[in-house]
Amino acid sequence: MKGKKNDFVREIDRKIRLPIAVLGFVVVTLFAVILYQSVPVLPQHLSFLADMSIQTVLAIAAILSLVGLSLSWHMSQVVIRVIHDYSNKLERMLGITRDLREEMYGDILLEKILDSAISVARADAGSILLIENGKLVFKTVRGEKSRDLLGTSVEKGSGLAGWIAESGQTVRVADVTKDERFNPEIDNLTGYNTKALMGVPLISGSRIIGVLELLNNKDKRPFRERDEEIISYLAGQAAISILKTRFYEDQKNYEIHLTELLLDAIEIHIVEKKDHSKRVAGYSNIIARELCLPDDQRKKLYHASLLHDIGFLKISPENSFKKEEYVKHPVIGYEMISPITFYSDIAPFILHHHERIDGRGYPSRLKGEEIPLEARIIAIAEAFDAMTSRTSYKVPMGFKDAVAELRNRAGAQFDAKLVEIFAGNIDQRHVTQ
Repeated sequence: MKGKKNDFVREIDRKIRLPIAVLGFVVVTLFAVILYQSVPVLPQHLSFLADMSIQTVLAIAAILSLVGLSLSWHMSQVVIRVIHDYSNKLERMLGITRDLREEMYGDILLEKILDSAISVARADAGSILLIENGKLVFKTVRGEKSRDLLGTSVEKGSGLAGWIAESGQTVRVADVTKDERFNPEIDNLTGYNTKALMGVPLISGSRIIGVLELLNNKDKRPFRERDEEIISYLAGQAAISILKTRFYEDQKNYEIHLTELLLDAIEIHIVEKKDHSKRVAGYSNIIARELCLPDDQRKKLYHASLLHDIGFLKISPENSFKKEEYVKHPVIGYEMISPITFYSDIAPFILHHHERIDGRGYPSRLKGEEIPLEARIIAIAEAFDAMTSRTSYKVPMGFKDAVAELRNRAGAQFDAKLVEIFAGNIDQRHVTQ
């Protein structure tokens, strides 16, 4: 706290106090010897120096100097170890918080937070409780019979965890049996014997979202103020990361539901498109997998494959097979998708999935690698589905004939390398009607 030395500073201060005292005594002694030599008559309270020889005084001073230097060297090593330990923990905190910021999945994030806190504080057990519907719910637990606690809840205000959640203050208790706020019900449920406890609130801004509890230090000592400071910092970073993953998961759920609604709308609008987009997504993934595309790029390709025909929603069903109308659907789809934040980066793939390698496609007449890779993949997947699907507006081909047709058009309509990858990895079991 402001105006107080923290535990780390106090420990260093304590370590260096003794050698400073010894060295100070040596200086005073030497000063007394000089005084003895320069003053003919000593004051009465220093008269004992007259009974000592200069050699004796100097010998004592030398011995004390050596003792002081030895203590200084020893204590400096101890101080260096303390600083090194603290520095290592801070460095670990930086690595841990960086890892937490990059984690996007809530359940994995909570496990990382708790495991990191237990490791740094050398705790024997611990838990993370999050506030849901006004109660504290055990979300992640480590320790004996920890599985028995997952999903159980306690009232805010009940026990030390409840007190932390209500007050927003940190708790560090050496012996919980002597703290009237401690509720033994959890120990009774698990059979675990809690002795020492440290609990910190998970706070982001002014909002308390949960509690991080650590139990029983492995070194059989109470948790220290230094532990509290480091774990409090970790808890602050953890709270920010938890809220970020919640936002990400909410956005992901919204994206999934919106995609499903749009797919349903396309299939209702044009019956012949039933399951077409899902099949195209499956065929596209065959190529993406063989290209070893990163997960994020495969995700974008997947969503672009599902929504590549969304532009047909603004074309009447009776006109959807007229060339002058259906050639508009990539541009219409692009205009529909690009304003939506989490779809905007797939909009170019939708816009260009009917381009041709030879530049004779639409709408922009792009050539070769001017066409986005994802658009080139979708073009092959869609053509293959159009040739093999019974719901296609064309007479369906057999599996082998469709693969042969893709190869015939490679280098002109389709990317030849991608066609070979697709043809080499597709087989009859991948084809659904």
